[in-house]
Amino acid sequence: MIKIDAGDFFLIEPSEEYAEKIAEYKQAFLDADSSMDGCGPLRRCEDPITYIAECRKYTSPEILPEGWVLTTQFFYIRKADNRRHYFNDFLSKFGGHIGYSIKPDERRKGYATSMLKAILPYCKALGLDKILITCIDGNIGSEKAMLNNGGVYE
Repeated sequence: MIKIDAGDFFLIEPSEEYAEKIAEYKQAFLDADSSMDGCGPLRRCEDPITYIAECRKYTSPEILPEGWVLTTQFFYIRKADNRRHYFNDFLSKFGGHIGYSIKPDERRKGYATSMLKAILPYCKALGLDKILITCIDGNIGSEKAMLNNGGVYE
């Protein structure tokens, strides 16, 4: 399991240890009628254990579903991105390397900027010199996170 220290927080892959927190996280999005972009398969999974199993399918070439790319899903936890290892045609146009999402009641606190900053060294260690991040037009928070980390918004 990958765990990345990020100051007062850490990035960690979903695991059974966090099943209750994952359920609370998903419910917060549902209660706020908010998109779960950047959460991987969270919306379509009935429960946290299924979600964790789904996330693990994308971490190894031996079990990777056909047509998908290797992906590492992370949660940003006070002391989730998912970061894709490479692209397919869809991701090169619509998804990018990194997806992130902030629990609705935790937005506007700088967490997206901090998460992105924390994951960039991991991306570099994988050999990614350039990183593509996409967001829906009008998502000011995501745009600011990119810009705050030296990105260019197009």
